[in-house]
Amino acid sequence: MLPPEKSEPLTFGRRIATARKKLGLSLKELASRIKKDDGQAISPQYLNDIEHDRRQPDSPHLIEQFATMLGIKAELLYFDAGRLSADARNTGADEKTIVAAYQAFRKTIRGK
Repeated sequence: MLPPEKSEPLTFGRRIATARKKLGLSLKELASRIKKDDGQAISPQYLNDIEHDRRQPDSPHLIEQFATMLGIKAELLYFDAGRLSADARNTGADEKTIVAAYQAFRKTIRGK
């Protein structure tokens, strides 16, 4: 019996596209619901670029909105985007604590 194959991890863009399609939203519909820091909606082209991994969201504000609109845990989207949330980044932790946290994270995520 062969071991089960590991599926390729989703990228930020693929996760967004998959969730959007599952909810039956068009690119234009979702783009109109996601607002930049200035209150303007993102463009469908920008969302298309994100979904095809040509761009990453340029602010935590956008990541949080994608999470809310698509029903995805924000922590998962931060991980997919290779970012830390503001509350994780602005802790004032010292270097030793940061290194220990990253080591524990890597150990947990790898299952070792």
